[in-house]
Amino acid sequence: MAVRAKTKDLPQRTALKLGPRFLRAFLFAAEKHAGQARKASTIPYIAHLMGVASLVLEAGGDEDLAIAALLHDVVEDCGGMPRLREVRRMFGERVAKIVEGCTDSFSDPKLPWIVRKEEYLRRLKHEDAETRLVSASDKLHNVRTVIADYRKDGESIWKRFSGGREGTLWYYRALNDEFQRRKPNRITRELAVAVQELEKMVGPQGLKSRSLKSRSKRKG
Repeated sequence: MAVRAKTKDLPQRTALKLGPRFLRAFLFAAEKHAGQARKASTIPYIAHLMGVASLVLEAGGDEDLAIAALLHDVVEDCGGMPRLREVRRMFGERVAKIVEGCTDSFSDPKLPWIVRKEEYLRRLKHEDAETRLVSASDKLHNVRTVIADYRKDGESIWKRFSGGREGTLWYYRALNDEFQRRKPNRITRELAVAVQELEKMVGPQGLKSRSLKSRSKRKG
């Protein structure tokens, strides 16, 4: 007969308290990304940032990592290096370092898509565990969105992506391969499952590899 454990016998855990800095970061992200939406949708972009922050917290990230998750796209999409300096001034060096490590473009206009992605993959190899956790959470949220959109809209979704079908699948496979090189965690394990599910959904025609030379001809 099963016996319910007494509450006093269970380990006591204190919930992470998110303070005024987190709220300030949320308001900052909401303001800077105001008017932006997810690809081919009316979903406010802040929804993605909230999703990434949620994944980071669920994986054990602290307040600084959650703040970096909220701000991980603010440099790339909202102002480049001047914005990074603002993040550093407002939220500190640790947050700024993670945000910088999650950014694949610091210029406007952006470099061609394939150039940015190849460079980001090279940089990712040398990032620390904190930056990789936030980055992997970002990619996991994105892949899950692609899966949901593919179920709903099918092959038409690839028109939304600068890399098209083959480029997008190549990028997520390459990211997953890189994240699996180090000790697995909750996020990287889920990313591997999600990438595998996406590949299974699109079928063998989506798994064709392309040479870097041919990919490099694709513009962002």
